[in-house]
Amino acid sequence: MDKNKKHILVVDDDNRIRGLVKEYLNNNEFIVSTAHDALNAKIKIDSFKFDLIVLDVMMPGQSGFDLTKEIKKDSDVPIILLTARGEVENRIKGLEIGADDYLGKPFEPKELLLRIKNIISKDKSINVNNLHYIGEAQVDLNKMLIKLNRKIVKINTSEKKVLIEMLSNPGKTYTRIKIGEISKISQERSIDVMITRLRQKIEVNPKNPKYLQTIRGSGYVLWTE
Repeated sequence: MDKNKKHILVVDDDNRIRGLVKEYLNNNEFIVSTAHDALNAKIKIDSFKFDLIVLDVMMPGQSGFDLTKEIKKDSDVPIILLTARGEVENRIKGLEIGADDYLGKPFEPKELLLRIKNIISKDKSINVNNLHYIGEAQVDLNKMLIKLNRKIVKINTSEKKVLIEMLSNPGKTYTRIKIGEISKISQERSIDVMITRLRQKIEVNPKNPKYLQTIRGSGYVLWTE
């Protein structure tokens, strides 16, 4: 097995979809394993290290949601859920239980490829001793300071934890529940207040944020440029 190639697990009970996705990803320099249900997937996960899992929600036996929760208890492997188009509630639920992205069926293989590349190309850790930039804002996580337009403001420990996580995964949507887990803040209102404070520190126009944005019905996302 080529160690330089990323290894993807595709889990779907539809033989045609599994075959098409495997062929397409193989042609784009990925190593692909497949599984037809959750049980088969868990056998593969115990045997191989995967860089990403593409997982159908609706399968006989254990659902994709339940398998996602089980996997995320012990692993941080990225998961893209395949959901029926229009099922907004299912997509929100998927993000809440730890999925990294979702894609509605039917889908174009190229879009799946782009989502996979977007996730696995990201550096999952950042150096807190380095300066980081969110647009025009300069973030010093070590000193817990943000400089914007010659003005320097402090951030607290909760804000620092959230920034470390979101800077490590730009473009990833975080639910309020997940942000609460990261920041150790339990009340949704307090989470919203913290996001508002962060916007005031990193955005030129906090009322019309360009970088720390709200994804309606899902949560928040940070873009760095």
